Amino acid sequence: MSISAALVKELRERTGAGMMDCKKALVETNGDLEKAIDFLREKGLAAAAKKAGRIAAEGIVEAYIHAGGKLGVLLEVNCETDFVAKNEGFRAFVKDVAMHIAAAKPLFLTREEVPTETLEHEKEILRQQALNEGKPANIVDKMVEGRVAKYYKEVCLMEQPFVKDPDKSIEQLLKEQISTIGENMSIRRFARWEMGEGIEKKQDNFVEEVMSQVNKG
Repeated sequence: MSISAALVKELRERTGAGMMDCKKALVETNGDLEKAIDFLREKGLAAAAKKAGRIAAEGIVEAYIHAGGKLGVLLEVNCETDFVAKNEGFRAFVKDVAMHIAAAKPLFLTREEVPTETLEHEKEILRQQALNEGKPANIVDKMVEGRVAKYYKEVCLMEQPFVKDPDKSIEQLLKEQISTIGENMSIRRFARWEMGEGIEKKQDNFVEEVMSQVNKG
């Protein structure tokens, strides 16, 4: 069934759960708002969302440097207390995310950060691709919608499949950490630099090198 954006918004406001989790809950419960709330609670997503209302002003900035200084990532992850910031589990999580960024090359933190002009340009390319494939005009828009969702998973950190466990997204990984540690946590920002990026030269495959390190972890 079709789930309206307004219903997703209301469920998100009532539970604090992520947009995609809310939409999935409504689909699973045929649009029943109360049952969707129960669904999220049963999955532990509403519980993590409840913690999300608390201020996370502590944390760490992780620096991951690879290939003798030719690839680097800076990542800020916040938590509520300095005690958790020093926790080995928290620090291991932050390191995993930094290594993921090095390997997966996200461009944005969330889909909300994708500039409108960038998204519209991508949609136009995807629309032309569908038309060039000979798809009927009446289904092109649905195809574009599906391909845009795939685009988000490719370029937005929170929606990317975690390199160590592709069955879960970075957002899901974060929620698991929140539930395990018992504090609100947030991935605030990141930056990724690759030596000579944008300069025409011999390309080193740093991604494969990083993945070999990830798989050892």
